[in-house]
Amino acid sequence: MATVLVIGASRGIGLEFVRQYLEAGDRVIATARDEAGLARLRELGAEALRVDVADPASVSGLTWSLDGEELDVALYVAGVIDRGDAKTPPTREAFDRVMHTNVLGAMQAMPQVLPAVEAARGVFGVISSGMSQIGEVSGSGAWLYRVSKTALNMAVASARHSYPAATCVALDPGWVQTDMGGASAPLTAENSVADLRRALASVTPEDNGRFIHRDGRRAATW
Repeated sequence: MATVLVIGASRGIGLEFVRQYLEAGDRVIATARDEAGLARLRELGAEALRVDVADPASVSGLTWSLDGEELDVALYVAGVIDRGDAKTPPTREAFDRVMHTNVLGAMQAMPQVLPAVEAARGVFGVISSGMSQIGEVSGSGAWLYRVSKTALNMAVASARHSYPAATCVALDPGWVQTDMGGASAPLTAENSVADLRRALASVTPEDNGRFIHRDGRRAATW
């Protein structure tokens, strides 16, 4: 039985990770920022923690919550999108919301979580986008979101030097039917997460700092 942590698990891909790992018989610790999300996690059978990735003090509480834990898999799934384009400067509010949730939240979580991942010589993954996806922009929409994912990939690539006993990877979930992907997306959360779980199961220490596609392909994040 593996011990799995999912940060940002109140709905969508995060909640689906919780469901599938629990169905596989694993122990799952999962976070949500409000009582409704926590209730969904408890109903599934997860150990629920209240964490708001937009609040540094809340994220720092993971240190004592995870004291003594050994995590085989830890996932940072929290994320938001901004659909503004490059012709319009992003507002300070939009920049803070996207960069804090997608990048700073992950960077604040890493020092709290990665020691427990190293203890199990496990895997720490973030939901991101590959450089090929970020570069394949037919227009300039979601400019700020793409910038945030580029920064997140570099955070993963850099963390591998500080936590060599853990394997840090960025993960490509594909275009998924979530709040961000919309109903027209070709992938269900169930299928995307099933693919990602198979990809995670194949990760080795040689993948440290890499980007892992849901079909198992590897690429450098830098």
